Amino acid sequence: MITQGRSRRKPTGGILKKHRKKKKYEMGRERLDLVLDEKEKKKIIRTRGGGKKVRLLSTNKANVIDPKTNKSFLVKIKNVVENPANPHYVRRNIITKGSIIETEKGRAKVTSRPSQDGVVNAVLIE
Repeated sequence: MITQGRSRRKPTGGILKKHRKKKKYEMGRERLDLVLDEKEKKKIIRTRGGGKKVRLLSTNKANVIDPKTNKSFLVKIKNVVENPANPHYVRRNIITKGSIIETEKGRAKVTSRPSQDGVVNAVLIE
């Protein structure tokens, strides 16, 4: 179980008793992974202070920047080649920040956080 906030242990190693439940702003959310799929699905989440976060649930397109020409292209993602967050994500075609994806223009590294930003931005590495 992932806890947010104060540590559950004292400096001596003893366990601290809970003095109250978590408040709404201290709670986390379930992780929603971006899956490579033909349909593009987005989910809008209300954040603290009334702001909004766009969560990308599935897509097959990415904004890729070519560092040599400094131009960007909207290209189709073929598959996930490497994912440093979790090696099993490659098999399941899950995209996170730092993932290396195979596109029509070549291999690219994902620089955005799709589950937080709502877009897949990447930079060509070849």
